[in-house]
Formats: sequence, structure tokens, C-alpha cells
Amino acid sequence: MLKPVVQEEPSGCGIASVANILGKTYQEMKTRANAMGIYAEDKSLWSDTQYVRRMLSSARVETSPTEVAFESWSKLPDLALLSIKHHQEDGKNFWHWVLFKRVNGQPLVLDSASYLPSNIRTDFDEMQPEWFIEVKIA
Repeated sequence: MLKPVVQEEPSGCGIASVANILGKTYQEMKTRANAMGIYAEDKSLWSDTQYVRRMLSSARVETSPTEVAFESWSKLPDLALLSIKHHQEDGKNFWHWVLFKRVNGQPLVLDSASYLPSNIRTDFDEMQPEWFIEVKIA
């Protein structure tokens, strides 16, 4: 049974998304992230991709070297970090991290937002990804 990690802080979506990839709890991933100098309170966590890349790299998980423009749900790789809910604050881009994956060939999104009725999403028309980072687990 798939049990998505829910973020425990308003800005903890990057930490929760990485926890979903690595099979960790939010607290386990937060402890690892904090040890690396990465904190949910830092707005850079959801305005810069280097933080999620560093957390994944430290666990020996490979990511695509650049962000890839979103074209369609069917063209996504089997595992990808997606940026949704894009907005700007003081001219800087921000987004919400979610995890796209295919389970037994079926696409779904693990969205860590605590206010959702279900953190497993298939309402693809409601999400507006800008780009994604492919995640490759060996």
C-alpha cells in the first residue's frame, strides 16, 4: 500500500517529496536535510532546485542535470519531481514540489500538502506543471 509522506511545515514540500522518493518519514528526511544545512523555513527550498538535488545525491539517487519543460503527462518519465503552483514574490519564482510516479503502469502524483483530502492525486487537469526533474533510482 502506497503511503505518501505529508509535509509537517508549510514550506516542507521539497523535504517531503525527497522522503517520498527515498521511503523515509518526514522527520527522518528533515533530520538528514538539517544536517546538510537545508531547512524547510528557507524559502530557497522551493525556489531553487539545488536543495532537492543535494538531498537526493547524498542518497546516491541520480537526477537529470537540468529541468525539463513539461509537455504532457504521458511524456513524463516513470519517476519525476514536478514543479506546480508557480508564482512570483518580489520578482523571484517559487513553486510547490510534488512527485510523479507510475505504479504498475498507472500514473499518479504524491502531493505532500497537508490540506488535501488525499495526498495521492490523479486530478491531472488541476495541476499545472511548468517543468520536471527526472529521478533515476539504480
